[in-house]
Amino acid sequence: MELRLVSVLMAAIPVAFCFPTAFQDLEGAAKNRTSIKFLAVGDWGGVPYPPYITAVQKATAREMSRIAAQMGTDFVLSLGDNFYYSGVDSVDSPRFKDTFEMVYTAKSLQVPWYVLAGNHDHAGNVRAQIEYSKKSDRWRFPGYYYELNFRIPSTNKTLTIIMLDTVLLCGNSLDYLDEKPRGPLRAVDANRQLTWLQQRLAQNKADFLLVAGHYPVWSVSEHGPTECLLRRLRPLLLKYKVTAFLCGHDHNLQYIEELDVGYIVSGAGNFLDPDVRHWNRVPKDSVKFFTGQASTLGGFVHAEVTKDKMIVTFLQAKGTSLYRTVLSPRDRDAL
Repeated sequence: MELRLVSVLMAAIPVAFCFPTAFQDLEGAAKNRTSIKFLAVGDWGGVPYPPYITAVQKATAREMSRIAAQMGTDFVLSLGDNFYYSGVDSVDSPRFKDTFEMVYTAKSLQVPWYVLAGNHDHAGNVRAQIEYSKKSDRWRFPGYYYELNFRIPSTNKTLTIIMLDTVLLCGNSLDYLDEKPRGPLRAVDANRQLTWLQQRLAQNKADFLLVAGHYPVWSVSEHGPTECLLRRLRPLLLKYKVTAFLCGHDHNLQYIEELDVGYIVSGAGNFLDPDVRHWNRVPKDSVKFFTGQASTLGGFVHAEVTKDKMIVTFLQAKGTSLYRTVLSPRDRDAL
């Protein structure tokens, strides 16, 4: 079942489009529906040589399809690094078929995939991934950064998801050199995105407000906290009472909670990494869950947003849930 999003606010380079927020009902939602459900998976992008997928990606895709059929999903959030190791070179790249279309084939996954770019995507042609939206019914990538607005079925409650390009914001990261983002390639693009984000957050009155990007704000694993996001993004998440920030980049599953903001790392779609070298670089007692063990076979997140809570479940590809948490709606009177 595909529930189509009517309202999408887009921002493109070099011009950011800022329109008044409009929450729309989801087409096709059953009358007895009272929630929005979605999957979030990052770093699922296969490999650039035959068979163009990994065992982890295959196992994770299989479990995603099972969970989508069993628990329900209206869409998938793709959290970047969609094609390893250097993105795609054109809209006609065979990687779209080999690493995406021929992997996530289950009927339950024929729903919109809302996409953002990671550092490996920026090593190739991100514009080609945006253009692929015209060739695929489910690949939704309208701009480098954009806003999604939903009305929770059968309620007067709303959900906003803001999709960011953290590479444009902070710079690229050469993983194989363990290089951290050193700053944006073009400061004007970074500042334009940040200005757009500040405007969208300041105007937003949604009951649940999610922000998603590729780089983590907080992470205990190989890449650790992203200094640029701690400096430029975290203050906005706190000021505007964002419900949660979702990301990938580190190849594991993490849940970190700080000052009523949930930080969800879902980067286990293709590789696994148990590294916890930055455990002491996050706020004390903030880590609620972590796994990057090869025995999980991969992993992803399922979220359900109702009128009064957001239920987040971390799942492993070998078929069981690992951790669940419940997030509260924003205090709209305090906004």
